[in-house]
Amino acid sequence: MVKILLGLVAAVVIAVGGFFGFEFYTQQRVAGEVDAAFEQLRAGGGKASHGKVSFDLKSRTITVADIKAESATQPPVSMKIASVVASGVGQPDTGRFSADSIDAVDIEFGMTGPAGGNLIYKMPRLVMKDYSGPANLKQPQASASTIDAYRSVLEQFATVSATSVEAPSLTGTINFGPAMSGEFAYSGTALRDIKAGKIAAIQIERVNFTVNTQQTGKNDKMTGEMLKLATSDFDIAALASILDPQKVNDDRYIRAYGKTTAGPYSVTSALGLRMRIDAMTIDEVGVRPSRVQLPAMLAMLQASGTAQPSPAQARELLEKAAAIYEGMRIGTAEMRGLSAETPQGPFKLAAIRFNLENGKVGEFAFEGLDANTPKGPVKLGRFALKSLDIANFMRISAQFAGPGQPPSPELIAGLFPLIEGVEIKGVTAPFKNTGKFVNLDGFDVNWGQFVGPIPSKARLTAKITGPVDATDPAMKPLIAAGLDKLSVDGDIGAEWTEAARSFVVEVPKLELGGLLNASARIMLANVPRQTFSANAAQAIGAAAQIEAGGIELTVRDLGSVDVGVVQYARAQNVGRDAARQAIVESIRASSQDVAAANPDAANAVQALARFVESPGQTLVIKLTPVGKVPAMQLFQMLKTDPLLALAKFKIEASTGL
Repeated sequence: MVKILLGLVAAVVIAVGGFFGFEFYTQQRVAGEVDAAFEQLRAGGGKASHGKVSFDLKSRTITVADIKAESATQPPVSMKIASVVASGVGQPDTGRFSADSIDAVDIEFGMTGPAGGNLIYKMPRLVMKDYSGPANLKQPQASASTIDAYRSVLEQFATVSATSVEAPSLTGTINFGPAMSGEFAYSGTALRDIKAGKIAAIQIERVNFTVNTQQTGKNDKMTGEMLKLATSDFDIAALASILDPQKVNDDRYIRAYGKTTAGPYSVTSALGLRMRIDAMTIDEVGVRPSRVQLPAMLAMLQASGTAQPSPAQARELLEKAAAIYEGMRIGTAEMRGLSAETPQGPFKLAAIRFNLENGKVGEFAFEGLDANTPKGPVKLGRFALKSLDIANFMRISAQFAGPGQPPSPELIAGLFPLIEGVEIKGVTAPFKNTGKFVNLDGFDVNWGQFVGPIPSKARLTAKITGPVDATDPAMKPLIAAGLDKLSVDGDIGAEWTEAARSFVVEVPKLELGGLLNASARIMLANVPRQTFSANAAQAIGAAAQIEAGGIELTVRDLGSVDVGVVQYARAQNVGRDAARQAIVESIRASSQDVAAANPDAANAVQALARFVESPGQTLVIKLTPVGKVPAMQLFQMLKTDPLLALAKFKIEASTGL
């Protein structure tokens, strides 16, 4: 029995000794692997060191203390970590490392910027769950630039996976001397479902910042806060591609992320600015690596240094910036509930919306503006630019960089195709200092069908109502007729047809509220393509070939005749009936003089007399050219001898209620 007991004790001692011996061996092996990883950093030209390495076999936990590293890139990036604890470690496959949890404590990153400035991040704690990644990370070469180092990190990120990465808090400081310094803090930062270079969700509960700046001798302190920042479907590969010169021929769009939301966001400045945005959204963002090549842009900026760029350098920089716009795609971007208190007064804006693809904004719109001016409040329902070509605007503006050389008409005309139209709705603005308001219900102008840079098709619709200016002598007849406001509602279109060589101006509707309603159609014939040249001499030469076409005008009286009658009656101190009769007789008397030059014109004068004689009449006039009538010659005759100009046309006139 004693022998059996002694044998059992011996077996236990041997087993315990074997256990601790294996743990010691494993710890030494782990320490060796950690040393090998740090040697990789040093081999790449950087600096790296660590403190004690320990391993708990039972819980499969590795602890590495006092980690310090500095990259070989210029400017360098430094890192300090008080300790890293990896629990539940394993090696699922050759060359890969996994851990149930990785907990890093007291992390600090430092980056040095230009002119000795620096940026420092601090995280009290960072926790990763269900981590899996390569056992040995590829290190950038010692000669690698900061861009290369960032790209290397992004590419390696695609090789790791984790169910979550959380940093309860992160703080930072930035210091670039008197020009700018500040502090910022993030709280509740979390990344979810990381795999194959994609992050399913990113969220930050709160961001706070304070920035001190100095501009033009004025010191400013700006503070701000953003809540609930969230991004879905973030793709690291898209970011890595725009940092890779090897992707210069990759012209496909890579989806960078799905949807980002944030807000509310508020900013306060010591100089009197207070701003708030209730919510921001940006959706479906993509990049084309062939166009968004940040290394080339940064290399150019570094080459130019701090000196003022030459015109050639400025054009090259703008060309690179234009290419970046062409390489970005934004499905929708929106800011809602923008309000601000400024030294000039408060204003509110309900929303700003835009999208972007191939360097063009499909629509850039402001909605719900409410602001104050010294003369009174201003409101805007909607303002939108249609199809704004930002990339080509930058390219054309770069050509304005020639010193002492005014831009040519051709260059200025090149701006027309960059915007396809403007829309304005719901404007209310003060009229002078009268306490009254002008209301713009709608204004919509668009153009297209370009011949070179000149549009050959356009349309304008507008409706505006405003007070009659009592101080304007020309408005006195309206005041006398009892009109205190006037409205205009019009629709005007113009289009050139190359096959027919015709240019038609059509006015289906033009209404002066309370006065008249009109429509018109004016046609020009034999209009050559060269008429739309940006070269003034060429356009004027082509204009000599243009011929007058038919003209149709319809006017319905809604009260304009009565306004004229009242004005005449007051001027002559007679009654309204007498005034109307006097005007009619004067018109009919003039028809005898007109008949000598053109009998058709005399008929038109008689129709005009009938139009005045009976209120509410409709006057219709049609002019058809007799033979070829050069338009330039006609315009000159209208200035010198209108009757001779009318003689070139067959005139038809009629009236009817």
